Amino acid sequence: MPDAEKRATHFIEDMIDEDNRSGRWGGRVHTRFPPEPNGYLHIGHAKSICLNYGLAEKYGGEFNLRFDDTNPIKEEQEYVDSIVRDVRWLGARWTAMRDDDPNAGVLFASDYFQQMYDLAVLLIRKGRAFVCDQSPEQVAEFRGTLTSPGRNSPYRDRSVAENIELFERMRRGEFPDGSRTLRAKIDMAHPNLNLRDPVMYRILHASHHRTGDEWCIYPMYDWAHGLEDSIECITHSICTLEFENHRPLYDWYINAINEGNPAPIHHPQQIEFARLELTHTVMSKRKLLELVRGGYVRGWDDPRMPTLSGLRRRGVTPEAIRAFCADIGVAKFNSTIEIVRLENAVRNDLNLRAQRRLAVLRPLRVVIENYPEEKVEELDAVNNPEDPSAGTRKIPFSRIVYIERDDFREDPPKDFFRLAPGREVRFRWAYFITCKSVIKDAAGQITELRCTYDPATRGGDAPGGRKVKSTLHWVSAERSIPAEVRLYDHLFSVPNPEVDAPGGDYKANLNPASLVVLSDCRLEPSLATVRIGDRFQFERLGYFCVDPDSTPGRLIFNRTVTLKDAWIKIEKGRAR
Repeated sequence: MPDAEKRATHFIEDMIDEDNRSGRWGGRVHTRFPPEPNGYLHIGHAKSICLNYGLAEKYGGEFNLRFDDTNPIKEEQEYVDSIVRDVRWLGARWTAMRDDDPNAGVLFASDYFQQMYDLAVLLIRKGRAFVCDQSPEQVAEFRGTLTSPGRNSPYRDRSVAENIELFERMRRGEFPDGSRTLRAKIDMAHPNLNLRDPVMYRILHASHHRTGDEWCIYPMYDWAHGLEDSIECITHSICTLEFENHRPLYDWYINAINEGNPAPIHHPQQIEFARLELTHTVMSKRKLLELVRGGYVRGWDDPRMPTLSGLRRRGVTPEAIRAFCADIGVAKFNSTIEIVRLENAVRNDLNLRAQRRLAVLRPLRVVIENYPEEKVEELDAVNNPEDPSAGTRKIPFSRIVYIERDDFREDPPKDFFRLAPGREVRFRWAYFITCKSVIKDAAGQITELRCTYDPATRGGDAPGGRKVKSTLHWVSAERSIPAEVRLYDHLFSVPNPEVDAPGGDYKANLNPASLVVLSDCRLEPSLATVRIGDRFQFERLGYFCVDPDSTPGRLIFNRTVTLKDAWIKIEKGRAR
């Protein structure tokens, strides 16, 4: 790439470069994205996808999409399908992926259940695992604390033969849920609590979304995690920082399996990085599920959600998300990213690709008294000033138009430069307009403005160089089309909803203005033929996307992002 586009490498790339210099892994780079199918992906997962796939792409390696489907109680095929769709949409390409089959090349922990079981039996035979009859509450009690050691289970010294028999009976379904577990035999006084005889298998008589009722014991995440990476010969197992204290356990499992083993299994290298935390939202799948099930949002793809499906429905592009992930970089220490950085990435992306259109969200009727009643002009308008190849379009201008109600003040304050009685402004792509009078209803509400236009200013410029201080957007009343517009804003009204939670309930910080629905909007007629997902900049208003709820006779647009960060002004005002 050109020197101007080069960036400094991050610490994981530095580690891979060193591995390649030393010959570790034979120069291979094989990464993976291993989601649990217990919810939809969110923007935090996008960071992991971009990192793992980006590394494989940069070093000419391989990338796996693999589901950690070890908990049938919380997992659903709906989540699997949504994750595959989102990873594809984001632009990642996994090994053996095919465009004609969405699931080709997708891997699952459940693919390896028999191998994991066999390796568990191997540890039992080595005296490194035992069947325990303690209840979950007893296991927690015996575990100890950060400052005090735990106590051995009374079942820890069962013979190998008894453990083998009991584990086989667990698999055959002879015991009820929660009555027995298989635990690793490590050290109940270990300073790392994860190594205090952790549970490897639990009994769950629950149907699995892929294996059905074939299994009634399921591996714990910590037992499965390292083995999946090992089976797939992953070289760089990249995890977020909360797994740093689990790494010694993953290493212990593989070392215990390989000790004295003439055919040792592959031992991946785990590397931790800081997960993405974003202001004005929550990133816990449990809490996102709570918002969905509680009806606080309209589903996983609600445009207020930080999910990839929600961002896509809102009109965010995969290119914008990838640019955002590149901008925030990869770090070793947790921090919270201001949501404005994501919004700026979206603005920068849509500014280049979105065609401009005129739309009035809160219409105010304007009658241009000196414009011929039957006349309709077709004026030229630029589609995108950032992209000359986008060309121009025709927009109709007539005697009666609509402007934004907020663009008029009968008694304007000092810094208000838009339309007011006696004031002249420019109508975008059209003419200079002067307000002559105001019409009100019986309640004193403004219903109409009476104006005049200067025919010599067609296109928006005065021949004598006369200047005006404001340019307004508008649409023809006769030729415009109706639409519903949904104005989305931050889901939470405070930057850190989980920290600044009244009564400890983060939901108390939900933003009551996160969705405003405007049902009487008017759009220029060129928008009549849009398709679901099309994106536009409504001039002076922001970027908008056609929502899937739209029908041929009822267009619905979602606001993706405003043209500027309105919250900066709000926060500054609060600070005064």
